[in-house]
Amino acid sequence: MRVIVEDSEIIIPSWVVDLESFRRWCDDPAFPEVGRVSYLNGEVWVDMSMEQLFSHNEVKKELTRVLGNLVKHGRLGRYFTDGVFISNEEADLANQPDGMFVSQQSLQEGRVRVVEGRTEGHVELEGSPDMVAEVVSPSSVQKDTEILRQAYARANIREYWLIDAREEATKFDVLQLRRGTYMATRKRAGRTRSEVFQHWFRLTRESGPDGYPEFTLHARSDKP
Repeated sequence: MRVIVEDSEIIIPSWVVDLESFRRWCDDPAFPEVGRVSYLNGEVWVDMSMEQLFSHNEVKKELTRVLGNLVKHGRLGRYFTDGVFISNEEADLANQPDGMFVSQQSLQEGRVRVVEGRTEGHVELEGSPDMVAEVVSPSSVQKDTEILRQAYARANIREYWLIDAREEATKFDVLQLRRGTYMATRKRAGRTRSEVFQHWFRLTRESGPDGYPEFTLHARSDKP
C-alpha cells in the first residue's frame, strides 16, 4: 500500500491493506491519538502538522457554534464537530471532516448508520451524511480542494462546505452535488444559500479586541 505522510512520520500496521482493515485500525487502542489519519482511494494519508489557531481552529469553532445551535434548536438531526470518522464503501473513504451534519431523515432511512465501538460506545458514522465541511490548512490544500472534493461526491454527500481563511479575503463556498459533481452555489449580496439547511450564510472576518482575526458566520432563514 502507498502511504502518504505529510510533515512527519507514523507507523502504519502491515495488516492495514484496505478500507475495512483501516476502519479496524481506527478502533484499535494503538491508533495514533495525535494528527489526522485518513483513508482515501486505497491510500493512507497522514497529517501531523500543528493546527493554525485562527485560520483553522477559530473557523471550525464558529461553524460548530452556529450550525450546532441551528440543528439543535430546529431538531434537524445531529451536527458533529471534527474528530468524528465518516466512512463510505462506495467512495473507498474514511475521513474526519472539520464538521458534518446528519439529518433525522438520513438516520431514519439508513443513509447514515451509527457504528458501535469494539469495546464501548459509538465511534464512527457510515454512509452518506447530508453535509461535510473542510477548512483548508497549509498541509491540506490538495486533499481538501481536489481529493476530498471528488471522494465526497462519490460518497453522494449533498453539500460540501469548503473554507479557506488563510488570507484576509476569506473564501467560503457551499458546493452542491449535481449529477455526481460539486458545483458552487451562486452568491447574492455576499451570501450563499444552503439547500440542506434552508438558510443563507455569510462568513466574515474582522480584527478581534486582541488584534487577531475573529470570524462570524451569519445565518438567515429562507422563511420570512
